[in-house]
Amino acid sequence: MALFKHLRISFYIILFTVSCSLPEKNCELFKTGNFEFKSIIEGKEYVSNFIRTENLEVEFFQGSVDTSSVRWVSDCEFILKNINPNKSKISISMKILSTNEDSYMFEYSVVGDNSNIKRGRAVRLD
Repeated sequence: MALFKHLRISFYIILFTVSCSLPEKNCELFKTGNFEFKSIIEGKEYVSNFIRTENLEVEFFQGSVDTSSVRWVSDCEFILKNINPNKSKISISMKILSTNEDSYMFEYSVVGDNSNIKRGRAVRLD
């Protein structure tokens, strides 16, 4: 009986430790809003701002504006498809990995190409 009690206590300790170490993931807070994403390309930092509604994302990057449709495939995953300028038929898969009160970590790749997955962090501006 003592062994059972010891195993049960160990189980609760492990469960508590694992549940506390899992990243927060409240994707609903980031489905819409005004965001900023910083990236480093060839050693130079670039800043992209974007506004996302439930169905549309408008990105402002180095004086140009791109518009994409947003299709949510789950609570934390969506597909961006370029609308304007319609220079590319490539869609981007976005997956929110973790959230906190004002930002989220995500990974993205071209739909169908899992060999080149990149990660980033978007910060809420509003």
